[in-house]
Amino acid sequence: MSALVNTPNPPYYAVIFTSLRTDGNHGYAEMADKMVALAAVQPGFLGIESAKEGSGITVSYWTDLESIRQWKSNTEHLAAQKLGHEKWYSSFKTRIAKVERDYGI
Repeated sequence: MSALVNTPNPPYYAVIFTSLRTDGNHGYAEMADKMVALAAVQPGFLGIESAKEGSGITVSYWTDLESIRQWKSNTEHLAAQKLGHEKWYSSFKTRIAKVERDYGI
């Protein structure tokens, strides 16, 4: 990800996914790219920002909670989540937050 997401005026929602990876790739990079492309066509998706050095953090932005629920239950995303639990993450945490204010340059 080379640019920050241009989000609309608040309120909107952020899904914050932090993780510690297991050793090795095991198809992770390919699946991550696939999930970003799939999320991008989901209703309510606003964008994604990610940083992965040591621990990883990915923040996706959504218009509403229902859009997040729909993404969470997407069949392909469920399969990726299962692989994450089994192969890719030694630890992770997902947090959902309502963005009420944002600012920057």
